[in-house]
Amino acid sequence: MRQIYLLLIILVLIIGNQKFVVAQGAVTQASPSVDFKALREDMMRTQIERRGIKDKKVLDAMRKVERHKFVPLIYQRFAYDDAPLPIGEEQTISQPYIVGLMTELLQLKGNEKVLEIGTGSGYQAAILAELAKEVYTIEILPELANRAEKLLQDLGYKNIKVKCGDGNFGWKEAAPFDGIIVTCASGDVPQALIAQLADGGRMVIPIGTDYQELRLLVKTKNKIEQTNIIPVRFVPMIKKKLKP
Repeated sequence: MRQIYLLLIILVLIIGNQKFVVAQGAVTQASPSVDFKALREDMMRTQIERRGIKDKKVLDAMRKVERHKFVPLIYQRFAYDDAPLPIGEEQTISQPYIVGLMTELLQLKGNEKVLEIGTGSGYQAAILAELAKEVYTIEILPELANRAEKLLQDLGYKNIKVKCGDGNFGWKEAAPFDGIIVTCASGDVPQALIAQLADGGRMVIPIGTDYQELRLLVKTKNKIEQTNIIPVRFVPMIKKKLKP
């Protein structure tokens, strides 16, 4: 009986610790039996390249950034699957293909300043940081903002600035931006983001509620040209109306 009792205590401790890791979004040493490099290469071949992502810089960035480090430990073995994954706070990390598509639509060359609305796990910001000179990213949920900022710092990214705030206001003091990417769905395009988009800049944003379309906006001489790309499904943009 004593042995059974001890085993139960150990099991409770293991489960409790696992829950803590998920809650904190901790990135720790994963099982050595999982070949993440092979999974990532399979993702690139079957999900990204096969679906038409062609920009070599985008492909190189997605091969370099280790997606499994941006999800809770319990989900790491699924990090390269063709699906979004929960990251806590009722938020998700986007499907890999959508990350690749949205990034490619910005047509980054390497010297741009980019704004991201919806930091989430920090994965999209890391991809952008491989392609742009400066990345500014806003997350409205403090726990996610703090977690992503620490992870990105630990991974050595020095060209990313993280802010906790309402993305509807954008980041006025750092504007204008050559590219803006929004990783949560809005009923319409926030006017502050249009104002902060540089002339010649490009914005990618999911628009809609029950039905959503990924939309590309290009700003030329203060005029906006909009193009619907594909149907998508994103978590809604949270609007707490924090101070900008």
